Amino acid sequence: MIVHILDSTVGMPVLSDQELEYGSEFADFLKEHIAKLTSGDEKKSCRFYEKESEVYRMLVQYSDDFFIDISKDMADFLYSIMNSNVDIPSADLIVVRFWYGEEEYLALLKMNYKQYYTHRTLNSAEGSNRNEVIRHKSILPSESQRLSEAAIIRLEDLSVQVVEKKYEVNGEKVDYFSYLFLKCSSHLSHKTKLSLVTKAVDAVQKDSYAERELYEAQMRAKSIIQEELEEKGGFMVEEISQRIFEEKPELKIAFQDKMEKYDMVKEEILPQSEATTRKYQKQHLYTDTGIEIKIPMEQYKNPGSVEFITNADGTVSVLIKNIGRLEVRL
Repeated sequence: MIVHILDSTVGMPVLSDQELEYGSEFADFLKEHIAKLTSGDEKKSCRFYEKESEVYRMLVQYSDDFFIDISKDMADFLYSIMNSNVDIPSADLIVVRFWYGEEEYLALLKMNYKQYYTHRTLNSAEGSNRNEVIRHKSILPSESQRLSEAAIIRLEDLSVQVVEKKYEVNGEKVDYFSYLFLKCSSHLSHKTKLSLVTKAVDAVQKDSYAERELYEAQMRAKSIIQEELEEKGGFMVEEISQRIFEEKPELKIAFQDKMEKYDMVKEEILPQSEATTRKYQKQHLYTDTGIEIKIPMEQYKNPGSVEFITNADGTVSVLIKNIGRLEVRL
């Protein structure tokens, strides 16, 4: 592994000529970040544009003998992009060559700086100490924080997994890490695909149901998605639309038209992270009187626990049944 300092305020990259000497704690720190990248639903599969990608040309004949030189060329190229676009944050670039099982990988970990307070000690001319608290602007992300931009490259076939964040480039929000730096084409992440399906279902329902019917349709759709995620670990977009809109085939067509824009009609969605699916574990209801209700999905599906009653005047009552104990939390 090797680290290069890409601080835009310096005016030039500070490139290392030697690999890092590290102990088990720092190795575990990097393993934790790599594990978060590969197991999270933010990652996207990516393939290099072989003719256009400078990074691809650096890697196509990779060997460990040139690890330092290749890492410096990558860092220098990335810094040139950062230096031309002030919204891209300064960072340390840590390049790691590692094995997982029998396969060899290269990780490009862009550690964007965090600003935190720390202390320092100053010595006066009289020999006394003065302790100060200062705001340090170059702290690396902790193990618990997910990196905003990184890539894991399998060296056998140069396939890439990318996580990234959009930043403004020439007045437009751009995925600069894949578009300008790696120059690769990427598929949508599972997290993004799940979000697109949810938003499309919601949009179709809002356009098609009367206000009095809408909340029931929305709750039913969320329940179906949660059931597929829990029982099967994911779903096919075409099949979920059949379940959600089985009684209204015209809405299924409207939904598929929205999915067609993203070429997702036949797509399979398989999120891995609980953080991605957590919001489907509860029904969140908000009334026009300011009341918020959170119902665990297993209770929502149980008619002995919750009942929704449509009154003669069109209003809705929510009946919560069989409560054994109430607890007030401040």
